[in-house]
Amino acid sequence: MNVNANVNGEALRQRFEAGMMHNYGTPPLALARGEGSRVWDLDGNRYLDLIAGIAVSALGHAHPSIVKAVTDQVGKIAHTSNLFLHEPGVLLAEKLRSLLHQDARVFFCNSGTEANEAALKVVRRKQGQQRPVIVAADHSFHGRTMGALAITGKESIRAPFAPFGFDVRWVEYGDADALHKAVDDKVAAVFLEPTQGEGGVIPAPAGYLEEARQACDNAGALLVLDEIQSGIGRTGAWFAHQAEGVTPDVMTLAKGLGGGLPIGATIGFGECGAALVAGDHGSTFGGNPVACAAALAVIDTIEKENILGNVKAVGETLANGIAAIDHPLLSGVRGSGLWLGAVLTEPKAPAVNTAARQAGFLVNAVQPDVVRIAPPLILTQAEAAEFIGAFPAILSKAQEPEA
Repeated sequence: MNVNANVNGEALRQRFEAGMMHNYGTPPLALARGEGSRVWDLDGNRYLDLIAGIAVSALGHAHPSIVKAVTDQVGKIAHTSNLFLHEPGVLLAEKLRSLLHQDARVFFCNSGTEANEAALKVVRRKQGQQRPVIVAADHSFHGRTMGALAITGKESIRAPFAPFGFDVRWVEYGDADALHKAVDDKVAAVFLEPTQGEGGVIPAPAGYLEEARQACDNAGALLVLDEIQSGIGRTGAWFAHQAEGVTPDVMTLAKGLGGGLPIGATIGFGECGAALVAGDHGSTFGGNPVACAAALAVIDTIEKENILGNVKAVGETLANGIAAIDHPLLSGVRGSGLWLGAVLTEPKAPAVNTAARQAGFLVNAVQPDVVRIAPPLILTQAEAAEFIGAFPAILSKAQEPEA
């Protein structure tokens, strides 16, 4: 590998444009390293990371627990394929089962979209072909592979790749009456996020997941909860559905599970855990020893250091601090734990994103009028206060006319 330690951000961006496909555009920053909740770019600028790789870096950057777990595992064996067992994978499955307090079985893959692809196969195997309909929500996001994209309620990214192999019935997220009407004996499953992440950090209304569970039970459909962003402590509970007292038939995980290493999981509860049989599905790299070791380190650290408590406390500080800001561009804040959306009065989220970056903070313009804040779960009270103090000036800067 030929790495030039003296390369700067602009030079790397030019090389990116020359060599990479154009599906991402050109990212504005070239990050070089991180520590805790801070990152540095190639030009030496420091930022408070309030997006954490899109809710992935649960323990921040270069956390000693992950570094040690990954280093130790690479020194033993890094890859086995699915032809052989390895202890980190079995330990991780056992750990997830213990956190869920349910009869469940786990399939490991590499990402969230793969987890949802596997969930669709579980549904098809369990329900058969006599139930051809999937119910999904408008403005949802479940991934970009063809199956997951079919149930993603964002027309702009879905339409260019149609048709898909699923009959999808769309409902407005949060409308329990519409959900009950949509779920009949033709419906195999309902796919929902406990909070719509890419839709703009939109939490489910109180009781909505209970209504979804009831609608599925009444019609014999399965409830699949996509906890790819909400899982592993992001909302202050291990899994968002636990705080709602609702148990799905299938749950999908990824993002924060590996703390930066690529891993996803599809978890089938009860009979859904046994729906797939030998040969039905697989992944060469899924749940490899290194990723599983990282995930075990993430879960162990969250438990030992009471990070769920930190998520609740610092999340409350962030939410209350943002809500208290009186600024004409800010409408309010929504979300839970360390997963918030600052809602704007105008579609200026990209300008807020830029102004925040210039001020030393990384956030995400998830919708034209919503800025997503999903920092590492280890964010401190002082770091939260730092952002709250800077946010009014960031909003004002975003309102300035473009030069």
